[in-house]
Amino acid sequence: MTELHVLHEGAGVLVVAKPAGVLVIPGRGEGGPSLREQLEEQLHRKVFVVHRLDRDTSGVLVFALDAERHRALSQAFESGQVKKRYRALVQGRVDAPQLVDAALVPARKGRMRVARPGEQGKPSRTRLRPVESFERASLVEAEPLTGRTHQIRVHLLHVGHPLLVDHQYGRAELLTEKELGGSGDAQVLARTPLHAARLEWPVLPGLEPRAVEAPLPEDMSRALELLRRRP
Repeated sequence: MTELHVLHEGAGVLVVAKPAGVLVIPGRGEGGPSLREQLEEQLHRKVFVVHRLDRDTSGVLVFALDAERHRALSQAFESGQVKKRYRALVQGRVDAPQLVDAALVPARKGRMRVARPGEQGKPSRTRLRPVESFERASLVEAEPLTGRTHQIRVHLLHVGHPLLVDHQYGRAELLTEKELGGSGDAQVLARTPLHAARLEWPVLPGLEPRAVEAPLPEDMSRALELLRRRP
């Protein structure tokens, strides 16, 4: 178990940089200790889960250290007061920002999909903006304006730009250096390249407004480095 990177601590709130491949809460006997369990062991105290990220998603994750802050933050997330920005490496060239407005419905095996005409899906909106564009891939910023399960991943697929690796909604195989513009066979991306880059909450009971950012993890940074080299 490695020491977790703390991005912010104070006023009953702890924000960490979640590594990819770790569950936020205990699962069904899989994947080793959860992030909550790791934090409680390191801090020797109870922590409260405010929100979650998918197992393979990295980035900013907020925990509360007391019930009062947990209540305030949880209500802020549920009411849409918390602003979230993600970075994603996607297939294809993205040259212009767009707002994806497509309702979602549950699909088989824990997946989600865009509602078909006549289906009553949950309203879902994501704002997309290109950050860097290459010949066959792009780094985009995704701002979810609603909070549906797998929303960003499904909306990216819907507009024709699925994540470079996504075992549920696209390519399941890992990507090597050679496939990203390098010359070796070393593994670069083996998970969904989705990263919670920035999170911002407003004035809340007992809390000052704050924005917290997490730098891109090593695998996504390496993929970008190779894409920039590609002719």
